[in-house]
Amino acid sequence: MKYKPLDFSGVSTYPLKTRNNKVSVANDFAGTVRSGMSVSELLAAMPNQLGSQSLNRVIDAVVAAREKGKPVVMAMGGHVIKCGLQPVLKALIEAGVVTAVALNGAGSIHDFEIGLIGATSEDVGAVLHAGNFGMAEETGSQINAALKKGVAEGLGHGESLGRTILEEEFPFREQSLMATCVKNGIPVTVHVAIGTDITHQHPSADGAVLGAASYTDFRILTSVVSELGDGGVYLNIGSAVLLPEVFLKALSIAQNLGHHVDHFTTANFDMQQHYRPLTNVVKRPTSGESRGYTVTGHHEIMIPLLAAGILDKIK
Repeated sequence: MKYKPLDFSGVSTYPLKTRNNKVSVANDFAGTVRSGMSVSELLAAMPNQLGSQSLNRVIDAVVAAREKGKPVVMAMGGHVIKCGLQPVLKALIEAGVVTAVALNGAGSIHDFEIGLIGATSEDVGAVLHAGNFGMAEETGSQINAALKKGVAEGLGHGESLGRTILEEEFPFREQSLMATCVKNGIPVTVHVAIGTDITHQHPSADGAVLGAASYTDFRILTSVVSELGDGGVYLNIGSAVLLPEVFLKALSIAQNLGHHVDHFTTANFDMQQHYRPLTNVVKRPTSGESRGYTVTGHHEIMIPLLAAGILDKIK
């Protein structure tokens, strides 16, 4: 069967000026970039679309939440902490911007080690086959001892470690995020899955203590989430599975108990977008009148830019 070229002479067209366009010079193009710009000026000069638009809207939402006295929660995976971003996060806490911090177990371990010796992140490949991965004595024994003491006092995982760092005057305590949270009186919660963290390998580990500490923190985070409605902000930064799942359950419990959590903002910051943060942070929780955003990029670049944009706006 042979085909002949189709005659296009009858194709209809319309004037370009009548078409609706997604991008325009007037509304969406970048502004001029020049030397000596402030952070706010640089952000305003970015194209009003895609990632830069999302970043600017998250900044605006955080600033608005601060003005309304609503929670701004940063939930972070371990990579964010070992990137050395504690000074950036500390500035946001001390400015009254971030009102609660949630970490996974890895994040708390990296932060604890930084407070203790000013360094963290071992070379796993070099020691794994020798059976030495995660076996540093001080990390396991001191964290597990701090948790045991904290649980006996009714504390959660994060506050137990933050208090220990301060009370025992760790040499690098000023660089610890957990210590900064405790010092400034804001919740710092840690959410563990037993078997995922190096401290669970140590002889001093106690499953009952780990469960009690993390469960207390889950209840604290749920209390924070219950107040997100009408202007709060929840940021998931670098946690692909654990913290998005914890957030979704905390939100479900808050709603079940009668807290109307709507009209709030969520965002997922990561080097690549994964299913669970997109589903359980950006999409499902914002299916009502809330808004969810994604910002893709390296934490060591995007989080300082986010923080600088916020601090510049609140002066």
